[in-house]
Amino acid sequence: MWLASKKIVIIGGTTGIGLSAALAFVREGANVVVVGRNAESCASAEQHLNGKGLAMSGDASNPQTAPKAIALCQQIFGGFDGLYHVAGGSGRRFGDGPLHELTLEGWNYTANLNLTSLMLSNQAAVRVFREQKSGGAILNMGSVLGSRPSPTYFATHAYAAVKSAVIGFTKSVAAYYASDNIRVNVLAPALVETPMAQRAAHDDAIMAFTRTKQPLDGGRIGQPNDLDGAAVYFMSDYSAFATGQVLTVDGGWSVSEGQF
Repeated sequence: MWLASKKIVIIGGTTGIGLSAALAFVREGANVVVVGRNAESCASAEQHLNGKGLAMSGDASNPQTAPKAIALCQQIFGGFDGLYHVAGGSGRRFGDGPLHELTLEGWNYTANLNLTSLMLSNQAAVRVFREQKSGGAILNMGSVLGSRPSPTYFATHAYAAVKSAVIGFTKSVAAYYASDNIRVNVLAPALVETPMAQRAAHDDAIMAFTRTKQPLDGGRIGQPNDLDGAAVYFMSDYSAFATGQVLTVDGGWSVSEGQF
C-alpha cells in the first residue's frame, strides 16, 4: 500500500475533496485526522473512516486548529507525516466578484478563508517536522483559476488572487525547507462537484460551457475522487524527490478554449 504507516492530517477533511482523500488515504494504509467546521460533518466523516481516522471540529483560520489536529495525530497514532490543506471556498456571497464590484469584506473574507488558513496549517506542520527532524509532506489546494481565468462565469477576482498566491507561497516555502526534507506541493483542480460548486452545478448554461472547457471523460464536472490518486502520490514516498510543484487536475480546462 502506498501510505502504509503514514499519519496524515487533513484540514477541511470532513466533506467533499478532503473526505474523499481521507478515505483514499485509509485504503492505502494511512491513519488520518480530519478537521471540519461543524460537528455534524465530523460525526459523519468519522463513521466513514471505520476506526482508521478521527475527526476534529475546528475553524481552519483559527491559529490553534492545525496545531491541535497535529498534536492529536501524534498522540493517537504515534506520529505525523503529512498535511493536506483542502479548506477554503468562495467569498462570492460576501462580496467577491469582478474588481469593479469587489467589496473589502469580500476580499478579506476570501483571503482569510483560503490563504491565511493555509499559511497557519503549513506553519504548524513545518514547525513539527523540524522538531521531529523527520521531514514530511505538505499538499496545498490551489485552483485552475489561479492561472487560467474564465471571465464569463467565474469572475471572482479575490479568489483568483489568493489561489495564485497559494502557488507562490508554496514554491517559496518548498525552496526554503527543501534542505529539511520537507516537501510542499499544490493540487489545482478545475470545477469539481463540492458544496462550493453548487451555483455552477445547477446552472444549465455553466454546465454546457463546462462540457467544452473540461472535455475529458465525455465533458463533465469533476468529482472529488478525481483528485485522490494525485493526493495519494504527493503524500507517499513515491514523490520523495518532488517539491514546489503544481499539478493541475482539471479535465482539460487549462488546454481547452470552452464554447459559449
